[in-house]
Amino acid sequence: MRKKRTNGHTQMYVGQKFPLTIKRLGINGEGIGYYKRKIVFVPQALPGEIVTAKVTQVKKNYAQAQVNRIRQASPDRVTPRDNYDVGGIELAHLAYPAQLQFKRDVIKQALAKFKPRAYEEYDIRPTLGMDEPYYYRNKAQFQVRRDANGQVVAGLYRPNSHQLVDLPTFSTQRPLTMKIIRTVCSIIQSLGMSTYNEKTNKGAVKTIVVRESFATGQAQLVLVTNTKELPQREQFVAQVQSRLPEVVSLMHNINPGRTSLVWGEETKHLWGQEYITEKLGQITFRLSARAFFQLNPAQTKVLYDEVKKALELAPNETLIDAYCGVGTIGLYVAQDAKEVRGMDIIPEAIADARVNARLSGLSNVQYEVGGAEKWIPQWNRLGFVPDALVVDPPRTGLDQQLIETIIKYRPRKFVYVSCNPSTLARDLVQLTKVYDVEYIQSVDMFPQTARCEAVVKFSLRG
Repeated sequence: MRKKRTNGHTQMYVGQKFPLTIKRLGINGEGIGYYKRKIVFVPQALPGEIVTAKVTQVKKNYAQAQVNRIRQASPDRVTPRDNYDVGGIELAHLAYPAQLQFKRDVIKQALAKFKPRAYEEYDIRPTLGMDEPYYYRNKAQFQVRRDANGQVVAGLYRPNSHQLVDLPTFSTQRPLTMKIIRTVCSIIQSLGMSTYNEKTNKGAVKTIVVRESFATGQAQLVLVTNTKELPQREQFVAQVQSRLPEVVSLMHNINPGRTSLVWGEETKHLWGQEYITEKLGQITFRLSARAFFQLNPAQTKVLYDEVKKALELAPNETLIDAYCGVGTIGLYVAQDAKEVRGMDIIPEAIADARVNARLSGLSNVQYEVGGAEKWIPQWNRLGFVPDALVVDPPRTGLDQQLIETIIKYRPRKFVYVSCNPSTLARDLVQLTKVYDVEYIQSVDMFPQTARCEAVVKFSLRG
């Protein structure tokens, strides 16, 4: 008999089955129900459903379970296009209009948890979705291994594991990226190139990275290896040239040893261009192998149009673009402003931003390496006092020093682009000491996933 774990007066054990009514979705898209007052997280379950839950993990304050059987299905349940146990499609079983509602609700959940000033009065606008919420990801980053039969496979890991799931198709990826990955697997197989074995820490090819340009239809291919040299290099390059005419840039990244990081420090040029180009509106971006760029260019334009609308820049106004990366937001709005200055702590990103400004014929932009908390005070001392500030931080949210800098210098116009509602809500606790939230516009950048983005427009109080 399985050993039961007792927490207070709740007894629960791994393998236990019980009926469960799903009350809501959690921030990661999992169903949430309660069994004898203990919260139970159930991936793939939807609000309003009655399921038979099978316990997979028991903790002091919660339990994890899987759907053993759906007793009463939600009217919002749909058949997913993909049936893989991997991340990136955690909402594929939820009808798209309901996904959009969920992403607005996630923002509300985060606000209710952190309770920034006047959060119950915020104007949280309906999520802007896509007409075609599939085949939008312009970049694929798939691990490569050999299966039990010695066949080269490429895909993603099962959640919380290092079990690779082969992905012959994937409905959120651009078809060209999938075609290139399958062809590269075939080339690796035919040439007998070694693939990485995590257990032995031997073998060469670890990861295939493909990025497609929406603007040109061309692609960049990067092989990430455990070894300094690429096996059968000349034959591999020749095969790519003959079988994949869409590939115009072929690179080799070296990432030795067991590591959770995809990229190593050294990237070699194998053939073709060292970059590909992408466009957003009239702005041209040069993308090197490791350059960050939004994974959904079509919806990125929707997001940046919302940023432009929220900023309401006048021709005589100046803007600071913090966390500027390769310059995407600042360059997109630069024609509306007198001057744009941006900064980022990654030198390569700033180098790309300067090139992108030149490619787009923009002379009213300036980019510097370093944090905004350094440059805002320095520019202020030199007489550059921006009318507006836009921030687009990583999922970790704003750096505490930058929050303090914003509160001290208080730019009149302020827009926050968030990719994580939890850290946004946390940051709002401090920012709303001096700013009011005019509205929050939710934007769906990643259909079929639980991730959501938001554009927050502030107004300075007093």
